[in-house]
This record gives sequence, structure tokens and C-alpha cells, in this order.
Amino acid sequence: QDQLVESGGGSVQAGGSLTLSCAAPAYIYSRYFMAWFRQAPGKEREGVARVDSDGTTRYADSVKGRFTFSRDSAKNTLYLQMNSLKPEDTATYYCAADLWYRGWASEGFNFWGQGTQVTVSS
Repeated sequence: QDQLVESGGGSVQAGGSLTLSCAAPAYIYSRYFMAWFRQAPGKEREGVARVDSDGTTRYADSVKGRFTFSRDSAKNTLYLQMNSLKPEDTATYYCAADLWYRGWASEGFNFWGQGTQVTVSS
């Protein structure tokens, strides 16, 4: 099925860690550009991490040095390792995919997961 399935969200205290997973159909994983976004209540969706067309991983400045985007080709799965979590990281996190490179333009991504909630308490 054409579905991205996220998992791994939860509630942690500030300074804690979580790892999010995004399972994708094989054809999406192997050919599509993929990214992680998040949306906090009352705020616009923002890009967190993505893979550029040259294979470089890009991060939002707010998460750089704390979050790591990785992939497991054997499982067709993306991961977002989140360390040193802060209350401002609280949001619903989504993985997204598109056949064309979209950068941080969330409106251009055609495939989305259902989202997984991350709550960080102070």
C-alpha cells in the first residue's frame, strides 16, 4: 500500500531521547525524496530533516546537532534519532515522500504518514 507508517513517539522529560521510525513501501523508499516534518499546536508545519538530491542530509537549525536522520535499506525504514530533547520540540512528527525534490516545501510532498506525537516536558 502507498502508506508511510510512523512510530516511536511518546512523552519524555527535557534532555531525554526518542527514536522515530517511518516504514515505507519499497518503491517509495528506493526512489523518492524523503523528509521529516513536525507541527506544533497553533504553528505551521516545519521541516526537520531531509535528504537532498546529492544524498546530503539537511537539518533545521533548531535541531542541528541533536537530531540524526538515518535509513535502513533492509527494512525500507527511516529513522529520526532525537537527543537532548527540549520542550519546544513538542509536536506531531510526520515523515513525507515525493518523487520530486521538494526541499522544505511541505505542500509539495504527496505521501505522508499519519504522524506520531512527541511531548517533551520541562
